[in-house]
Amino acid sequence: MAHHGHSAADAPQMDYQEHDRTYRGFVHIAEVTTAACLAIVAALAVGGTKHAWGTAVVGTLLTLVGTGVGIAAPSLSWRAPAVPLVLMLLALLLM
Repeated sequence: MAHHGHSAADAPQMDYQEHDRTYRGFVHIAEVTTAACLAIVAALAVGGTKHAWGTAVVGTLLTLVGTGVGIAAPSLSWRAPAVPLVLMLLALLLM
């Protein structure tokens, strides 16, 4: 391989705390957005199969609010957008 003039002594030390913080943030965002995507798909299913587009719009708006809360409050994480997901699944079953 070509030598680029860098040695191990030139490389900065790894910041493992920052790596861990970044990884935890990535997992947090992935959990919240996965739950939000599922809730929006459920809302679209309610609108498309039950022709209840008003309920679907309300479910989508609740999902957006829940996603914001889930991102802002790591203690709630995916549970915040899971509430509209459950509501949309119930609407899909009961309507």
